[in-house]
Amino acid sequence: MEDASVERLVLKLHEVSGVKFGEYKLKSGLLTPIYIDLRVLVSHPALMNQVSSLLYRRVQDEGLQFDSLCGVPYTALPLATIICSRHELPMLIRRKEAKDYGTKRMVEGSFRQGDTCLIIEDTVTSGTSILETAEVLHKEGLKVTDAVVLMDREQGAVEMLASRGIRLHPLVSVFKLLEVLQAAERIDATTAQSVKTFILDNNTFSRKDDNGTAFPATKKPCVERSAELSYADRAKLPNVHPLASRLLAAMEEKRSNLCLSADVTSGEELLRLADSLGPAICVLKTHVDILEDYTAAFGQKLQALAEKHNFLVFEDRKFADIGNTVKHQYEGGLYQISSWSHIVNAHAVPGPGVVKGLSAVGKPLGRGCLLIAQMSSRGSLATGEYTQAALTMAEEQSDFVIGFICGSRITKRPEFIHMTPGVQLQAGGDGLGQQYTTPEEVLYKNGSDVIIVGRGILEAPDRLQAAESYRKSGWEAYTKRLGCSGQ
Repeated sequence: MEDASVERLVLKLHEVSGVKFGEYKLKSGLLTPIYIDLRVLVSHPALMNQVSSLLYRRVQDEGLQFDSLCGVPYTALPLATIICSRHELPMLIRRKEAKDYGTKRMVEGSFRQGDTCLIIEDTVTSGTSILETAEVLHKEGLKVTDAVVLMDREQGAVEMLASRGIRLHPLVSVFKLLEVLQAAERIDATTAQSVKTFILDNNTFSRKDDNGTAFPATKKPCVERSAELSYADRAKLPNVHPLASRLLAAMEEKRSNLCLSADVTSGEELLRLADSLGPAICVLKTHVDILEDYTAAFGQKLQALAEKHNFLVFEDRKFADIGNTVKHQYEGGLYQISSWSHIVNAHAVPGPGVVKGLSAVGKPLGRGCLLIAQMSSRGSLATGEYTQAALTMAEEQSDFVIGFICGSRITKRPEFIHMTPGVQLQAGGDGLGQQYTTPEEVLYKNGSDVIIVGRGILEAPDRLQAAESYRKSGWEAYTKRLGCSGQ
């Protein structure tokens, strides 16, 4: 889907008041700073045709297979009708209520048991409208595996529907909408931020009930831990980066959220660590430029150990130059980092160019990047507006950025992974400004995903035993967090 087409659509929707900003009362009683009303489309036929075309293009881009198409009543009905009429596709109509005469059918149209029906919707918040339609179709013997929606408010619909086996394919996300409108000076930064804060504080998805069934929670203002998903659930989200999905799946399989910071000066020692501690970790973090015996074979050997023990390699390079320079630093030079490291990180200081330069090399290789949003050293300047800028940069380049280096969770979007350094079993600090926090504080209280441990393991008399202690402590803190979210 071309960004230009989406941007033109967003601007046109704003022009016809399909998107409004201010203070609006929702059905739940909540006051929202944004109101999306796409019913206005029916009065703008050219725009309705444009929306229908873009929705069908999304269907084609995703390669979706289906036997019929159904629009959620009522706003999506004309969109589905246009798509089906223009492309000669079978359409079904779901009634909101059965009539007490005639056939009394809830689904009108011709179909066979076992057919797959694609759902079209105009906007989603919790995803209940799509789920309700899917349940009606299921009762008629139809299968529903996918739904395409014009506008996703990013408040839990993707996660909720994924938990019920339905992949959601949004045309426009609310964060993308805000980005386009702010760039066009239709809204200011304050308005955009107030909407982002509202969206992040009002996720509608609660993982499971007492019987283990996922369902949308009652909307409440800023419900603590209301949208917690397991690593396994997050790995299956349709918009998660493939490398992030791989990491989350490995974490679930190994019951480990431990990253070993292997800050040793010998390549041979590092490889021995990777082999002996590999079963206990999900990520191995390196500083290749401190190795005194580095050879070209090092990367290949480390890659083989990563495959053997199912962990990812993270070179803690902290790229911080212009795009063209970091591109060469990443793919060339003595270390050729892109050839063996799954993950690298970068400072946000240079602006988006640093990610674009790295992405030009890493994206074709399936690599990923972590942005440094916060640091664990005393007096760090990576706070406040800097952290927010890093988050915005990640959202804009989520096809390569998979998460953050940070002290605590900075976004509720489950696609991003939060990794926290400076972790020891006992809180404290060293003489050089490093501050240490415990696994429970990092994972349970601060909502991070991965603990990065170095000296707590490397300086232990029994490194294997220490690694297992951190793995166990980290996993217990994570499961405690899930338990408090209703899992």
